[in-house]
Formats: sequence, C-alpha cells, structure tokens
Amino acid sequence: MTTTSIRYWLTGRVLLTLAAGLVVGCLVDQIFPGLFLALALYTLWSHRQLCRLLDWLNQAGDQELEPPESSGVWGEIFDSIYRIQSRHSRAKKRLANVIDRVQESTAALNDGVLMADAHGCLEWWNRAAGELLGLHMPDDQGQPLTNLVRNPKLARYMENSTGKEPIKIDSPVYEGRQLQIAITIYGQGSRLLLVRDVSRLHQLEIMRTDFVANVSHELRTPLTVICGYLETLGDAVAMNPETPPAFSRALGRMQEQAERMQRLIEDLLLLSRLEATEPERSSQVVSLKPLLAGIIDDARALSGEKQHRVHLECADNSTVQGEPMELRSAFSNLVYNAVRYTPAGGEVVVKWWHDQQGGYLMVRDDGVGIDPVHIPRLTERFYRVDKSRSQMTGGTGLGLAIVKHVLLRHEGWITIRSHPGKGSEFVCHFPLTRIVL
Repeated sequence: MTTTSIRYWLTGRVLLTLAAGLVVGCLVDQIFPGLFLALALYTLWSHRQLCRLLDWLNQAGDQELEPPESSGVWGEIFDSIYRIQSRHSRAKKRLANVIDRVQESTAALNDGVLMADAHGCLEWWNRAAGELLGLHMPDDQGQPLTNLVRNPKLARYMENSTGKEPIKIDSPVYEGRQLQIAITIYGQGSRLLLVRDVSRLHQLEIMRTDFVANVSHELRTPLTVICGYLETLGDAVAMNPETPPAFSRALGRMQEQAERMQRLIEDLLLLSRLEATEPERSSQVVSLKPLLAGIIDDARALSGEKQHRVHLECADNSTVQGEPMELRSAFSNLVYNAVRYTPAGGEVVVKWWHDQQGGYLMVRDDGVGIDPVHIPRLTERFYRVDKSRSQMTGGTGLGLAIVKHVLLRHEGWITIRSHPGKGSEFVCHFPLTRIVL
C-alpha cells in the first residue's frame, strides 16, 4: 500500500468512525455524546497500538524481534517496519561477512596491518602486527600507538607522516630485528599502518655499505700515491719542452681520471657514513645566508668562462636546525649540478623561503632539462640520464643520492620537476620543526 493510499484509508477510517458515532447518537437522541464516544474509542485504540509500538522498540534494542501484529493503518506501519528491519538485517549480514573476510585475509598476511584514528589511537590490528609490535587484544585497543611502542622516531613519524618515506625502527619485541613502518592517511585523518620485518634486507644493506666503505677506504691510499706521482710527472713534463705532445696529453688525461676517481671515493665514503650512522637531533642553528653565499661563490668559479648568471634569494635571518657540513654538501651538489648542466650564459636561481608548513630551498636552472620518465630514479646511486654527458662534466652519479640521504637525516625530502629543453627545478622540503623563527 502506498503512502497516498494509507492517507486516504486513514481519512476514511476516521470519517467512518465519526459516521458510526453520529448514527448511534441519533438513535439515542444524543449526537455530540455519540461523536465524542466514537472519537474516544478510536483514540484509545490508536493509543494502545502506539504503546505496543513503543514496547517493541524498547525490546528490539536488546534483541531482534518481529513487530507486533495489527490491522488497519497500524498493520501497514508494522509491516513497513518489518520490511525495513529485514533489509537492514540482510545488509548487516553482508557487511559482517565482508568484515570477516577482510579480517581473515589480513590475518593470513606476514606483514602487520594496523588501523588508527586521527589521534593515533589503535582501533584494530592483525595477528602479524600484534606479534611484531607486542600488542594485545583487547587490552591495547583504543590506546595511542606511541604509548605502546616507545620510539622517538615513530613518535615524530606519527605526528607528521605526509609525504614521507617509510621509516625503520628496532623491534620492541625481538632484539636485533628491524621493522619498516609506512603510514597511509585515509578518511577523516584516520591512519593505516603497514609493518614489515626487513631484518634480512637490513643485514644485506649493512653488508653492502660496509663493503663499499671498506673498498673505498682501501683504494684511497694507493690512489693518493698515484695522484702524487702523476703530479710529479706533470711538473717534470712542464719543465721539459722536449716532451712529446702525445705523452703530455696522456698524462693530462690520467690526471683528470685520477681526480675523478678521488671525487668518487670521497662521495662513496660520505654516502656510506650517512647511511651507517643514525641521525641525531642536532641543536645547532645554521645561518643559511652565508652558507648559500659561499656555495654561490664556488658555483661562479666553477662556471668560469661560461659566465652563468647565478642568483641568490634568501633573507638575512633565515636559519634552520641541522648539521652544517651535511647541509652544505646537499645544497652544493644541487647548485653545482645546475651549473654543470646549464649551457653557457644560462641562469641558475637559488631561493630559500618558509611558510606555515615548513622551509624550502629551491634550485632552478634553464638548462637542458630531464625527461620526466627519469625523475623517479634520479636519487638512486650511479643512475645517469646520459652517461656520456656525465663523463664530460665529471659527475660521479652520487650527488643526488647524497642529497636524498642528507634530507632524510633532517626529516625532509626532495621534489623534482623538469622537462627537456625547459630546465629543472629541485626543491628541498624541511619540516616546520626544523625552522628556527
């Protein structure tokens, strides 16, 4: 029965009741008492049906009960409630089945999965997460994760996880095991955390880092000796005008390659140190204007006859909290790369600014540019867009990898925008907690 039909039926029922009261009143010669009696009886009957509905609603809150039986309009109301209740029950069963399947599938994962609200309080986690982090259901449910897993790195990551890469922490349960934690924001600030046991990968990474560091260190001494003798030979050749030109060219080429290898070894040692040591929250305040001005002077000297236009935009009172030598290494790599890969007479802009989200250092050039397909891999070790061009400029292929690791140690990250023939723009992002106002 439609809503319009129910309204017509209800109106007809009321009119029929009034008509019956009118007939009875006429028979006893008491019209108004008859009407009043009819309305009173109809009202009492409706009141009884309403009380039955209220009683059913109170009982249905604790257990699923079917609505009471009735006739007329109240029967239609009870039947409509029953249909809604049946649909709700079917939907509830479907959702329960979906939740059960999701929980069963995530419980089978070897990686941990946690759900937390916008405040970082735990709502649900699977078996693997409980084992890796030492969580217990239901005692730890509703508790902040940072209260259960005491780790400063995790606390900082939970406070600001936007745009950041996953972090690695020591397992709070198993000694010597490394965990990788990644956060995804969804809904109204809720957080989905993925926890992986990367102990094996961590050990392999340590072995690789140690190997590179040891080899680089062992190569440094013999290479220093070679460079010394090459310099001596160069002085001797310069003093002897009878030296054949082919010998002079070969000696100059050897000196260039030896210097390039020295730079490569120095970059490898620096990268190994950045990877092998844990970053400490430095309390040193670095004044950026003189730091960047020194880098700009070196960049102009590197430019030489190419006469690049190198500009600096930085307020005199700009400061950041961090390690000055590491920051100089990262910033200089970006500026020197811009000079190397920008044609003669090109422009390089170095700019620092900050806002309510954090601080930013931008290095922009109008050079040859980079195909966007290469951008995701630019910060990998030894990755080269053009090997021949890198050999011409004397690059080691480690500069952007060093930049990336320095920024990670300062809780920052780098974004790159570039197109062939339109130059490149590198922006270093620093969190607001690193900015000294």
